[in-house]
Amino acid sequence: MKKTQINIRDPFVVYENGSYYLYGTRAQNFGYRTGGFDVYVSNDLDEWSEPVECFDSEKHGLNTDANWAPEVHKYNGKYYMFATFTQENGLRGTYSLVSDHLTGPFLPHSKGPLTPTDWECLDGTLYVDESGVPYLVFCHEHTQIIDGTVCYVRLNESLDAAEGEVVTLFCASSCEWADSVGPGHFVTDGPFMYRSESGELFMIWSSFIKDDYAEFVIRFKNGRLGLEFEHLAPLLDSDGGHGMIFSDGSKAYFTYHTPNKKGFEHPEFCLFEDNGSTITIIKK
Repeated sequence: MKKTQINIRDPFVVYENGSYYLYGTRAQNFGYRTGGFDVYVSNDLDEWSEPVECFDSEKHGLNTDANWAPEVHKYNGKYYMFATFTQENGLRGTYSLVSDHLTGPFLPHSKGPLTPTDWECLDGTLYVDESGVPYLVFCHEHTQIIDGTVCYVRLNESLDAAEGEVVTLFCASSCEWADSVGPGHFVTDGPFMYRSESGELFMIWSSFIKDDYAEFVIRFKNGRLGLEFEHLAPLLDSDGGHGMIFSDGSKAYFTYHTPNKKGFEHPEFCLFEDNGSTITIIKK
């Protein structure tokens, strides 16, 4: 099947042994109570397999509401999925799942959310720093705090629990390009960490410019996750977002979903340029 036939939000790609593995939010019903996640496999980013279910959220009691933004990272020889589900208290949070294979099946790994249980959170992404310490970077939702934020927390080595205090990096309104989506509400979602070939550390994240879903970027100072950073010009400002960056060893790509319209979302793939101190994308 072609990418335009794949109706998902929040695409995430892993490249391994000559194949691309694509994960995402099942877009029907905007990702609510969809029963889990699928993986699509391709050799060329053009023709894709039919979806293969890699996690059954109904089977594991996690289909109560949100089934959002699965992303997969290889860590210590296993594959860990980080995805957003709704807790028993009605608040969303990011959980970790684990599998021996990219195609699953993934099984619940954390005993509950890695994010604070009394916070409304989403879109946790794994970042392992230069010394090997794992962190979860995630969003505290505008639905609870009006002005959404991006935060991080240290994880334990087994990736099944958080350690230490949550650090808030910034609120959406602090970015000069981000616009509100309602009465004072500012969105943060889809963070993803990227280290450039020159050692610079970037984070991409999504919000809105006027009424268009958009992709933003910050650059950390000294190449370290922390409170010293600057907002750079947006990567993408026209009806697409929740992106990530991946490489197949010869080329680097940026993937995101577009349009941001229920029922029509599909993954898009652009060439990605690492310019050392800046990053850019080349739209087709």
